[in-house]
Amino acid sequence: MSENIFSKVPDLSYVEEALLCNMEEFKKVIASRRSVRVFTNEQIPDAVVEECLSLALLAPNSSNLQPWEFYWVKSEDKLKKLKTLCLNQPAARTAPTLIACVARPDRWSLGQKVNLAYFDKRPDTPKAVRAYYEKLVPFVYGNGPFNFFSPFKTLAISILGLFRVIPRGPFGYWGNLLWATKTTALACENLMLAFRAAGYDSCPMEGFDEVRVKKLLGLPRGASVTMIVSAGKRASNGVYAERIRGAQDLFIKKV
Repeated sequence: MSENIFSKVPDLSYVEEALLCNMEEFKKVIASRRSVRVFTNEQIPDAVVEECLSLALLAPNSSNLQPWEFYWVKSEDKLKKLKTLCLNQPAARTAPTLIACVARPDRWSLGQKVNLAYFDKRPDTPKAVRAYYEKLVPFVYGNGPFNFFSPFKTLAISILGLFRVIPRGPFGYWGNLLWATKTTALACENLMLAFRAAGYDSCPMEGFDEVRVKKLLGLPRGASVTMIVSAGKRASNGVYAERIRGAQDLFIKKV
């Protein structure tokens, strides 16, 4: 197979050593994270929410384009309305903190600019890396007005795929939406684990009126609410039942 930007290890001077972590403490965070549906009246300090959001933004994401936004609803009026738009379910109604986690496939160009601005400060950036962001990223994620170029790109890639191993997308609005949603979901998990590590709990909610939520938050047409995360201090009746999981061999396949 010919060498390309995906298979070649770039010649960089940057080195980052891995930190020594505590596996037992990490297991405690993972195992104790539950979807909590009833919270106490205790407020989460703003500094804690801000730190958890910062940790959410450290999640891995495709091509480092960061196609996400997080709306921490601080306005009392909007918070009350958002709880109603979440069907007034207990996980929303009793939560002191609600964060709308939004996929923004339409903002790939912002992530492109962030990376290129960083490369401008790093003279050792390989030319192939810069070319990836300058040329390939617009081709893959840009679809033109009304997604005009999407079917042509899809056809071209389908033909090329007959002769070589090649990425098969994302193309078009729905492909870009799926791409951004997967990335945003990774950050959502970071966010919930951060709350748990800080001594608080959360619940990821998909039960909401997205059309009205987008209107409340002033989101553009290209945005999509991946989930709304509620957070707070767990009430004694906050977890409805013990965790139920199927046998591992139903889900883990060794091939």
